[in-house]
Amino acid sequence: MNKSYASLAQHCCVVCGVNYDTGEILLDRRLRPRFEHATLVGYGLCPEHQKMKDDGFVALIECDASRTERGTVDGQERVLKPEDACRTGNVVFMKSEDFAHLFNVEVPSQGLAYIDQETYAAVAKHVPEQAEETGK
Repeated sequence: MNKSYASLAQHCCVVCGVNYDTGEILLDRRLRPRFEHATLVGYGLCPEHQKMKDDGFVALIECDASRTERGTVDGQERVLKPEDACRTGNVVFMKSEDFAHLFNVEVPSQGLAYIDQETYAAVAKHVPEQAEETGK
């Protein structure tokens, strides 16, 4: 494909892994042809999952704990970043109120949380209509 000095910016949905357009256009200031048609610039929620977050749901994303890189910072476990999570492809959605009652942590402001396989199995039993497989 030919390179261009302009590109459409895209984000990757942290829930389903689908790339979606952000509506932004990237330009090379020196007008050098270095961009592909679309350029991945970060992570976010696709319109479908943003609507679920706005409706009060939290996405619980199942990760393989043995293959997920957590690490520590200053002796404390660091926050898991989307690029470090080894997702299994399973996601369950839970109302924020239910999340607050079930877990002993605050409801995540970003509308998602990474959980291990045992936790996913336990939660998916109680809210099977909200469980989905994303294929990732």
